[in-house]
Formats: sequence, C-alpha cells, structure tokens
Amino acid sequence: MGLSPLQTELEALPWAMQSMLVHNKRRMNFQTDCADLVKMVSRPKEWPAFENLLAEVEKYKRQFQAFSLTHIPRTKNTKADKLAWNSRDQPYDVYYINSVPPVSLPEPL
Repeated sequence: MGLSPLQTELEALPWAMQSMLVHNKRRMNFQTDCADLVKMVSRPKEWPAFENLLAEVEKYKRQFQAFSLTHIPRTKNTKADKLAWNSRDQPYDVYYINSVPPVSLPEPL
C-alpha cells in the first residue's frame, strides 16, 4: 500500500526542515498548499495516527530561532502542483531541486 498524499506531505516536511538546518537557516517560513498539514503541525495531538512523524517535526521546530508553516492556495503554488501531477504519470521517481535559495524570515530589529 502506498502513502496517502497527506502522509507524503508530512514526510517531506522534516526533510525540508533538516535541509535548511544543515545550511544554517534558522529562521524559516515554510509554505504548503496542504491545509491539513498546517493543522497537523499546529495541533499535533489531534492527529494521533501521525504521532511519530509529528514528533519528528516538533524535534526540528525546536532547532529554529523562528519557524512558521503557512498555507498558500494551490493556485499560487503552480510549479509544485504541476510537478506533483506530472510525476504521477511517470514510471520512475521524479526529483526537483529549486535553484532559488529559500526566503528566510527577516532579522528582528
């Protein structure tokens, strides 16, 4: 049995968080078009089936000076949406690494 789309979103978040921490990015705003992922991270106790993955997210969250996860509409996330849909038709894994550095939160004054 494969992963659900929601579980796939949740599996990707700790990977992204760890990747930013490795590059010493300690102030991050992660964005997702998955509203349930934002709910899961903000209220993990309401999602007991994902307890282990959410504990991993919490572990990484504590390592950031500033962390946020915000929902963006799918219409504003067209590149990721297109990649996701196109990858479903491929008989092999699809990887995409964005060459644009992530936008960090502004430094406090």
